[in-house]
Order: sequence, then C-alpha cells, then structure tokens
Amino acid sequence: LLAGNFVQPTRGGRTPPPIRENAPMPAPWLTSVTPVGPPTSANPRVRFLLYAGLVTGIWSGIACLIVYGIGRATGVAFVVASAGAAPKPVTWLAVLLFPIAAGLVFALIGSLLRGRRRAGRITYWLGTVMAVISLAGPLLQPADVDWGSRILLALMHVITWFLVVPQVARIVSDSEPGHSVVRAAL
Repeated sequence: LLAGNFVQPTRGGRTPPPIRENAPMPAPWLTSVTPVGPPTSANPRVRFLLYAGLVTGIWSGIACLIVYGIGRATGVAFVVASAGAAPKPVTWLAVLLFPIAAGLVFALIGSLLRGRRRAGRITYWLGTVMAVISLAGPLLQPADVDWGSRILLALMHVITWFLVVPQVARIVSDSEPGHSVVRAAL
C-alpha cells in the first residue's frame, strides 16, 4: 500500500478537519472529491426510465426463463388457473414477456414521481408493495395447481422485483430536488 494516498496534508502541524465537518451539506454530491453537482439537464427523462425498465425487464425475463427451464427439466407442470377455469400451462414466451412488460409499466409509474421529494424511496416502496400484491397470483392458486408451480412462479415475481424496482427507483431518485444544480449559460 502507498501510505501517501491515505495521509491528509498538514498545515502548520495541524491536520485540517474532514470535509464533512466544515459546513452542513444539503446535496449528496457535495461530499464528492469534486463537489460539482450534475446539471438539471441530466435529470432522468421518461425515455431513460423506459430504457431502464426495458433493460432490467429483459434481464429479468432471461433469469425467469432459466428458472422456467430448470423447473421444466425437474418435472414442474407450470400451470395457472383463473377463477372457475381449468388450469392452463404457462408458455416460455409468457415467462419472457411478462417481466419486460412489468419493467416498462413500472418505469412509467416511476416517471410520474420525477422531481418530487423522496421520489426514489416512494418509487422503491411502491414497487415493493406492488410486488407483494402480485405474489397473491401464484400463491393463491386453486388446489388443482401443484405447489411446485406456485413456488417457482412466485420466485419469478421476486426475481423481477429484485432486478427492476431498485434500478428504476435509483434513477427516479436522481431527479429529486437538490440532486442537481441549475447552471448559467456561458
């Protein structure tokens, strides 16, 4: 290790106080080594959120396809039943497309919260509540649906939550007040 990288410079034998003790800091970027906030033009737009929803949805769909393939290889039936209807098999295409649709819909919902205080937290917890409610679908299936199908379908919901919600919430949090600065035109 190079000790010089970790030693603070001294002034007249005194070590200056760390940056965090100099003054209250209202914006998170001020604790950076280069305390220059991003411009407001860098705040996320709907297009960026839709792109993030699409990318995370695709990755979620791929992960769900892997779970689906492992389940099929081990003999899980992957069936779901609607109210009063006979159980129907879940296709691989549905396993791929539903997470993508969920990512895009959640990105649109997150875009409604851009620019508000605590937008990232609200988006995160709203997505978490939506994911918990969506777990009712696979877990409250009628008795004709085996538990292997229920558990693996619920796992796919958790995978989609894990990959989509935190990323969209992080992007939405970039638009919160105080996270960017208005820069004067030169």
